[in-house]
Amino acid sequence: MTGDVYIIGTGMIKFGKYLEKGIKELTGEALRLALADCGLGMRDIEAAWFSNSGWGYHSFQHSIRGQVALSANGLEGLPIVNVENACASASTAVHCAWGMVEAGAYDCVLAIGAEKMYDNDRAKTMMMFLSGTDVEVVSSFIGKLQEEERIRKEKEAREKGIGLHAEKPGGHSAFMDLYAIGTRRHMDLYGTTQRQLAVIAAKAHNNSIHNPLAQYTFPMTVEEVLADREVAYPLTRSMCAPVGDGAAAAVLCSERFLREKGFRRAVRIRASVLRSGKREGENDICARASGAAYEMAGVGPSDIDVVEVHDATAFGELYQTEQMGFCPIGEGGPFAESGATAIGGEIPVNPSGGLIARGHPVGASGLAQVYELAAQLRGEAGNRQIPKARIALAENGGGFLGQGEAAMAIHILEKV
Repeated sequence: MTGDVYIIGTGMIKFGKYLEKGIKELTGEALRLALADCGLGMRDIEAAWFSNSGWGYHSFQHSIRGQVALSANGLEGLPIVNVENACASASTAVHCAWGMVEAGAYDCVLAIGAEKMYDNDRAKTMMMFLSGTDVEVVSSFIGKLQEEERIRKEKEAREKGIGLHAEKPGGHSAFMDLYAIGTRRHMDLYGTTQRQLAVIAAKAHNNSIHNPLAQYTFPMTVEEVLADREVAYPLTRSMCAPVGDGAAAAVLCSERFLREKGFRRAVRIRASVLRSGKREGENDICARASGAAYEMAGVGPSDIDVVEVHDATAFGELYQTEQMGFCPIGEGGPFAESGATAIGGEIPVNPSGGLIARGHPVGASGLAQVYELAAQLRGEAGNRQIPKARIALAENGGGFLGQGEAAMAIHILEKV
């Protein structure tokens, strides 16, 4: 081990829908923004980790995605590693880049992620999410579950004498059904309410109005979230992350490089942890990963000033705040409802708007979290700034295995 690792540059494009742009163009925009942020050129980058999950599925660009995307933008000839780890791909890229710098292999490296999720063929996009599960086990199970949900909704509509709100062609992703199962189980065990989920979702949307790079920048009330179209009970559309495109990047460097160049806006990586889920037993991956991160960083939950979590649904935020020790197990709903996770609260969660409102282009999401937290620690987050933020945590999960995530990376960052 050679010393601390720092983030010295970040870049992110506005998340949204870019039918007219390809992965190469999105990658180039994020790359140039990250380099400009730290005043470096492409010759300063010694190695790169490129995160992407769906380019092969959508366009048959498999195997050498990073080499193709980066060489098209003038970054070539150096070691380029392709990273695919479902929704945790980008944070995995950061973890790998961090590890190689800490080991002394490189002094200045790039972690970059780009994704195009949006497609006119919605069914094609939704099917891509299935690849983030044990397909053999989940595909038949999800089909049965969705049919049961369709029958339940039809029965409920008949009893209320109202029409059934149909989904867009292609339906929703398998992940929403899996999240819904976990949510209902939590409700049964601890009394969590749908309104508490709506509080979390409304917070995300209201935070995002202060984030010009968010996919959604409109406010929502708790009542509007509850009244939105149901996806999979108890989750309404506003409680779920949208489909969209985007790219984000970060430049990491060694302490030696930092001192030589004299960067003044650096953010130190105090912990970088990657864990995998388990096929059997409780979903404890976040507790295991965060525990290891706290130990590595020498801090605890009470030391964290701001958090970005993987809220593919509102329940994701609720569950992970419990697992990371910000509140007792089973009390994530009341904790959010109390205002503790709002900007100005005890522990602000997802000031960026999170996946729910900032957006969730899979291969870029983990780096979008890093972008947000770097801005917070630098004091550059504008109207969503957390006062005196010094230590931040990012949690990024990916895929499903057993009852929880298949992969998860947690990073703890510190203001220098």
